[in-house]
Amino acid sequence: MHSSYDSQPMLQLAAKLGVSDSDQLGGLTDLEFQEMRIVDFLPEMMIMIRSLISKEEFTYERKPITIIEKGLFISFQNIFKGALEQGADPNNRLPQERPHVRITPSRIASKVSFPKRSHIRQVTILIEMSYLQQFLGKDQSRFSHLFEAENTFWIEEFMSPEIALLVDEIVTATPEGALLDAYYRLKSLHLLYFLFKNLGYRQASPYRSMSTAEMEAIYRVRNAMSASLDQALPIAELVKLSGMNELKLRKLFKQVFGKGLYDYFQHLRMQEASRLLKEERLSVSEAGYRLGFTNLSHFGRLFEECIGMKPKKWASKNEHV
Repeated sequence: MHSSYDSQPMLQLAAKLGVSDSDQLGGLTDLEFQEMRIVDFLPEMMIMIRSLISKEEFTYERKPITIIEKGLFISFQNIFKGALEQGADPNNRLPQERPHVRITPSRIASKVSFPKRSHIRQVTILIEMSYLQQFLGKDQSRFSHLFEAENTFWIEEFMSPEIALLVDEIVTATPEGALLDAYYRLKSLHLLYFLFKNLGYRQASPYRSMSTAEMEAIYRVRNAMSASLDQALPIAELVKLSGMNELKLRKLFKQVFGKGLYDYFQHLRMQEASRLLKEERLSVSEAGYRLGFTNLSHFGRLFEECIGMKPKKWASKNEHV
């Protein structure tokens, strides 16, 4: 663990990304960096790899980014294992979010918060819009909502096995020689290929601009669902929690997460089931019952639909991992 981590690269990066107020960054001493790498391909893109532990709650304001005129932040959250995980007691791990990918415009200001005693692990790509459009080629029209300047949006996608494997390669690789930059550029574009391939499966629907309050409301609903995986919350409770009417909640929820409330809830359950089978070594029946299933055949069908294989095969595959 790098307890004596040099914060200078982080300060330089923060200045580039619109966080120039030194008062905001005084709390860097509350962050323990295990990993921090920056691969700079600006003005086309920048890749940031970091793993850190927040000892105290740490929040800072990020202004709109000006180092590129228009771009996207694409953040792959909590996919790779940091030094803390190696030999750590699984019953004493720091809390962290489920693996996921988030996409937000770089031009909007945002508040970034690291909860107290949390482990944050991210690979983030800041990419310029026209460069991304050139990469997507004729398929860019399928993602036109991402390139419309008037839209303020927030998209979250589940982590696919292909993305998780590729991110792990990026994090653990130690390439050397004159082609180091070429390696990181190629891997990053490969990562974007899989992400946009997955986004292409989303059902086409009109996108609307969202306010900060609306995004916060959608995440309140998502977090409530995530905290009750053994029993679905009544739609009336979710509507009340969001402060919206049911139609608006359903539309915005699907816009952000790409799935309706029910389908997303089931996918959350299967993600947790895969973790229970892999990390806690539960049997298929134990995992199913813990998640509130009384019909294990139904549980098995849902698991295969979401994960791509039957739960027994998944457990067997990860038995020695």
